[in-house]
This record gives sequence, structure tokens and C-alpha cells, in this order.
Amino acid sequence: MSDPLSPKPAVTLDLTGVSCPGPIIGAKKIVMELAHGEVLLLVSDCPATADELRTWADRTGNQVVRSERLESGSTGYYVRRGRRAEPVANVVLDMRGSTCPGPILEAKKVLDGMASGELLELVSNCPGARADVEDWARITGNRLEEVVETGPHECQFYLRKA
Repeated sequence: MSDPLSPKPAVTLDLTGVSCPGPIIGAKKIVMELAHGEVLLLVSDCPATADELRTWADRTGNQVVRSERLESGSTGYYVRRGRRAEPVANVVLDMRGSTCPGPILEAKKVLDGMASGELLELVSNCPGARADVEDWARITGNRLEEVVETGPHECQFYLRKA
């Protein structure tokens, strides 16, 4: 068994020279492909990586096990893949096969009938849905809790009613 404070990384991702949010986006892609318990070593010299990575890890059930200053001047972050708890939606709206703006129009109708604070899971495979849902949530004040990519252009959007 490996030492929890000195984990052996399954993958090393060197994003030295890439500004934020690039290192977080890169880490997310790799970590989501790892098995539970495996570790990514992310190398970054962006000053915001530490805070952004810890915030992302906390929200997704992953863990930044340790960080260390490297001889190159960059920082190495050891990120362990955790078990992400799926959000539990009050209502699920499956809009696969519907083109934009259909998913948003139906989501609005459903959210209008929900209580403040309840969670809607919107499933869509419309290629433009991600940008549309993100913009629409920001404009309406509803909170986009999470986006889970389940396939090419297919996502589960977790929207919390304002």
C-alpha cells in the first residue's frame, strides 16, 4: 500500500506555463478518467491553481492530498480521485432529442412549479445546450450546481431553483 502523504501518481499532467483555469480544466478531464483512489500529479505554475483546485476537489468529492514546490519553480499537486456523490434531484426532465431552446423552455416550466431550493436534473443532448443552460442559469438567478457530461454533447444539468 502506498503512503497516503506521498502517493504514487497514475498520471502526471504538466501544465506549466498555462494560465488558469487551464490547469483545472486539464486536471478535471484526467481525474474523471481515473479509477477511485488513483492519483493525478498536476504540475502548474499558475498562482491561482492552489485555490481553484481545492475548491473544485471539494465540490466533486476528490481530494488534493498534498502539494509540493518543485525545483522548476512550479508546484506539484497530488489529486486523488474520490467517489462523487450524485446530486439527488427533486425532478428529472429528460429532453434528449429536443433541440435548443426546447430544453430551456421546458426547464423553465418545470422550475416555475418547484419550490425555492429544489433541484432539477435536466438531461439534454442538444450540442448548444451547455452554453445555453449556463447563460440562462446566470441570467435567471437559478444556480447551476453541476454539469455531468455523459456522452458527446450529452449532459446532465443540475439546476437549483432560486
